[in-house]
Amino acid sequence: MIGGNAVAAWVSGVDDSVVRATQDVNLLVRREDMPAITEALENAGFRHRTVSILGGKGTIEMFLDGPGAKARDAVHLIFAREKVNPDSLEPSPDVVEVEEDTGPHGFRLIALEGLVTMKLTSYRRQDQVHLLDMLEIGQFDATWLDRVPASLRDRLQALLDDPEG
Repeated sequence: MIGGNAVAAWVSGVDDSVVRATQDVNLLVRREDMPAITEALENAGFRHRTVSILGGKGTIEMFLDGPGAKARDAVHLIFAREKVNPDSLEPSPDVVEVEEDTGPHGFRLIALEGLVTMKLTSYRRQDQVHLLDMLEIGQFDATWLDRVPASLRDRLQALLDDPEG
């Protein structure tokens, strides 16, 4: 589990009041597992779609939950060790960089360092908000500048310098 649901799982371990809702599910998977993933999700009633990213920057693999489902409610796949799009500063982490969620759901979620790196790589407004939430409750701080790739340090520094956004 990655994305907003992973942020929610990590944040809830510190302060439930900071958790934000998210409709979609983002999973970090190996590309070579795509045939098995497709079979399993289609057998569960999901519909596979490959969608072009705006501006011709690649594609996204997603699974819609039935015929009337929308992309924002889908299961989105991010491939491990690959850049989400050609402009990404860093590739996604490997699937082995995970931890077991100790909450009631017990799913595997990306390790905190990998999650912060992915959010800094995407750096959309929603990613910045997630990072600011995690910063607010002390899940990372200035000592993390040495823990993220050099290509992302300016982004992390900007958040540290202006945590009010």
